[in-house]
Amino acid sequence: MTSSTRSCLAIVLAAGEGTRMKSEKPKVLHEVANRSMLGHVLAALTGAGATQTAVVIGPDREDVEKEARKILPNAQIFVQRERLGTAHAVLSARETLAGTHDDVIIAFGDTPLIRTETFAKLREPLAEGAAVVVMAFEARNPHGYGRLIQVDGQLLAIREHKDATEAERAITLCNGGLMALRGDLALKLLEKVGNDNSKGEYYLTDVVEIARALGERAAIAVVPEEEVHGVNDRAQLAAAERMIQERLREAVMASGVTLVAPETVFLSHDTRLGQDVIVEPHVVFGPGVIVESGAVVHSFSHLEGARIASGAGVGPFARLRPGAAIGPKAKVGNFVEIKNADLGPGAKVSHLTYLGDASVGAEANIGAGTITCNYDGYNKYRTEIGEGAFIGSNSSLVAPISIGKGAFVGSGSVITDSVPADSLALGRGRQILKEGWAVDFRAKAKATKGK
Repeated sequence: MTSSTRSCLAIVLAAGEGTRMKSEKPKVLHEVANRSMLGHVLAALTGAGATQTAVVIGPDREDVEKEARKILPNAQIFVQRERLGTAHAVLSARETLAGTHDDVIIAFGDTPLIRTETFAKLREPLAEGAAVVVMAFEARNPHGYGRLIQVDGQLLAIREHKDATEAERAITLCNGGLMALRGDLALKLLEKVGNDNSKGEYYLTDVVEIARALGERAAIAVVPEEEVHGVNDRAQLAAAERMIQERLREAVMASGVTLVAPETVFLSHDTRLGQDVIVEPHVVFGPGVIVESGAVVHSFSHLEGARIASGAGVGPFARLRPGAAIGPKAKVGNFVEIKNADLGPGAKVSHLTYLGDASVGAEANIGAGTITCNYDGYNKYRTEIGEGAFIGSNSSLVAPISIGKGAFVGSGSVITDSVPADSLALGRGRQILKEGWAVDFRAKAKATKGK
């Protein structure tokens, strides 16, 4: 039986509070690339074939439970009431461990850089008969990490740094923390873990020697150090963000996207960019953005929850908020904000404009300074602008309202009633002209100055 056909239980330890984060928010809910660290781990496990997932949380952490269920509605939740070590945390899910599973993966909610294929690699030795598989990495600086003790290529034990001899401390192959156990042995191995150590805790790493004592084989899966990067403080969170951004940038460029200055572009975990998209420097993609082929996103734009169709242009200095849908070859220019509004093909909103809760027809032109007045303090209302309509600069469109196909709105107008197709609407005060007034005004002003 191959690993892809074996059932797999994943147990994710998410009970750590992360006091070094200096935050009221649980550590695993801090985000990397606009997804919680817990979310990254659960998504990778699902992709690796986990058929059942249990999440171990701390007491009174309904927020962590809510996040886990948002990602995996069928996730089982278990509470670790006392923090007595990693093996103790895993045994909080004893009820699930007692079931029938071919493989058991033990993961941590604060390692967001783990890839799906890495979890799959961790399972492979189990299909070949290993009882325990330890995820390991070659450390650039092994200080503080547990060392993997091997003889003739066989893993014998994991030795904590403080307990290691000088010879063992010279080993650079270190414990990455994550582990996989053969399902029929998992509970037996974990129940044999004792707490005969200086902290009185139950260490997951002890299962290696326990398995060996039972005549079972322990294997190693070596992965890049980056993937087992754990996050315990804000500096490590920033390092994780940097590494995942590099990964995301490389992936989109490999797919045919041009990032003019990659190091200045920030992507979300779910950003989707089509072939031949061009992204200029200093662009931020929030969650839920799709950009279709051939579109251009100009510098200093911020996008979230938006869809940009093929050939459209956005920015510079544009902000697209959730619900923005930019049609083919449409243009969104500088200092334009769009929220819950769609632009038809070829429509132009070139500068200094706010469109909220609106629809703009094909080839319509929205002049500078135009705003849709969509909110009265209690409710929001929609503005409909027809194909080929022309909205003059500095106009206010008070919703709910519709501007007909081919209609014109004169510059500086406040429009409160709908405008029929092919009509001209003017909503501004009549201009008054007083010739010579400025001459008299200046003379009077000079005469009274200083008095």
